[in-house]
Amino acid sequence: MSDGRTENGGEPVTAAVLVIGDEILSGRTKDRNIGYIAEYLTNIGVDLREARVVPDVVEEIADAVNALRARYTYVFTTGGIGPTHDDITADGVAHAFGLPVIHHPRAVEILTAYLGDRLNEARLRMARMPDGAELIENAVSKAPGWRIGNVHVMAGIPSVMQAMLDAIAPTLKTGQKMLSVTVEGQGLKEGDVGGPLTEIQTAHPGVMIGSYPHFDGKRFTTALVVRSRDAALMAAARADVEALVARLQADIED
Repeated sequence: MSDGRTENGGEPVTAAVLVIGDEILSGRTKDRNIGYIAEYLTNIGVDLREARVVPDVVEEIADAVNALRARYTYVFTTGGIGPTHDDITADGVAHAFGLPVIHHPRAVEILTAYLGDRLNEARLRMARMPDGAELIENAVSKAPGWRIGNVHVMAGIPSVMQAMLDAIAPTLKTGQKMLSVTVEGQGLKEGDVGGPLTEIQTAHPGVMIGSYPHFDGKRFTTALVVRSRDAALMAAARADVEALVARLQADIED
């Protein structure tokens, strides 16, 4: 099966998302970043393989960062880089790398120019990061994100995170983009397609086939999604899926 290898035959380009914050785990704040990052990375040829959520605890942030950065090409974190006492992502990531936390000189300059007299001790926390970190531009509210090693640290506010991801994207190595096509199985339930769909999947090892049922209030429909990085392999599997759907729908009509 195609596994996300780069177009020149290199290693797969993979990623993980680490969402940091007690407010996510308590349900007070609903995460809006994982789905956006997943779609964004897919569109540029990076496979998102894992997403985790951890609380505002230095050791747990560090443990997750170390596990993920060793396993994937890139790690993207969201949350915990604001001005309040519980914004401790810098401490957790620094602990993971065994580095001290400093006030990044350039980040201080950016905040000073943007905030002027409003730059108090709390807002200065937004310049805290591990020694050696490189800044990530924030076109929305200026307070920068940062990267250290293969870990990219971004804000939790969706609009700011999205701007930071735009700044990061040109620096990433990418692989072949995933192609996708959907075949709508109108009137079909997952149980109708499950068995023969397994046979089609087995016959097409270069593709991934998923089934997604929904109910419109009157009848069930199952969307069958065929994904591959190879257009020819996807087309062949799509033809078999379409033939299956047509046959099953004909049986229902009879």
